[in-house]
Amino acid sequence: MRLQDKVAIVTGAGAGFGSGIARRFAEEGARVIVNDIHAKNGESVAAAIRDMGGIADYVAADVTSSTDMAALVGRAVSLHGGLDIMVNNAGVPQRNMPMTEVGEDTFDLIFAVNVKSIYWSALHAIPEMRRRGGGSFVNTSSTAALSPRPGLVWYNGSKGAVNTITKGMAIELAPDRIRVNAICPVAGETQMLAEFAGGEVTPEKREMFLKSIPLGRFSQPLDIANAALFLASDEASMITGVCLEVDGGRCI
Repeated sequence: MRLQDKVAIVTGAGAGFGSGIARRFAEEGARVIVNDIHAKNGESVAAAIRDMGGIADYVAADVTSSTDMAALVGRAVSLHGGLDIMVNNAGVPQRNMPMTEVGEDTFDLIFAVNVKSIYWSALHAIPEMRRRGGGSFVNTSSTAALSPRPGLVWYNGSKGAVNTITKGMAIELAPDRIRVNAICPVAGETQMLAEFAGGEVTPEKREMFLKSIPLGRFSQPLDIANAALFLASDEASMITGVCLEVDGGRCI
C-alpha cells in the first residue's frame, strides 16, 4: 500500500479527475476526505470508496472561501489526527470564446477556483503538514499552462499561475519537507470538454482535439490518478516543483 494510513484531501472529487484520484488513493490505503461543492456527487464517491473497503468521508466546502477551507482541513484533522496530502483539484473551465467577450464575473470565478483556492489551502494546510513533519501538495494544472489554445486566454492564464505557484511553494516549503508538484493533463472526456470546445462536442471538434494528441486518445481519470498517486507517495520523495505533463505527447 503506497499511501497506507496517509490522510488526504481531494478537492473537486465528486466527478472526473478528482473522483479518479480519490478512488485510487483509497485503493492504496489513504484515508480520503472527498470534497466537492455538489453534495450528491461527493457523497456518492465517498460511499463508493467505502463500499470497496476504503476509508472516505465527504466534506462540503467552497474552495474559494477561507472559512470553508479552514473547516475542510479541520475536519480531516478531527477525523484522522492530521493531514499528509492536499490535492488541489477543484477547477472551472472557460467557454471557448474571444478574450474580450468573457465577462468579469466569469473571469473572477476562474481565478477564484483555479488559483485563489490554492492560496487558501496553503494557509490552512501548511501548519498541519508542519506538525506532521512534512507533507505533499498536488495541484491540478493543465496543458493550457504550457501550450495555450486560442479562445481560452483567461483559463490559460489561471493554469499558468498554478504552475508558477507550484514552483514557488516547492522552493519555499522544501526546508519543511513539504513537497509541491502539479499535474498538467491534456483534455479528458469530462464535462469540461464541451466548454473548451465552445459548446457541443461535434465529431469534427472531437477529431480536432484528438489530432493534437500524438498518442491519439483523451486523458482518463485513471491516467491522472496514477500520476497524482506517484507524486503524493514516498516514491517521489526527491521530487518537488515538477509540473508533470500527462498529455499523450501534446506539449512536445
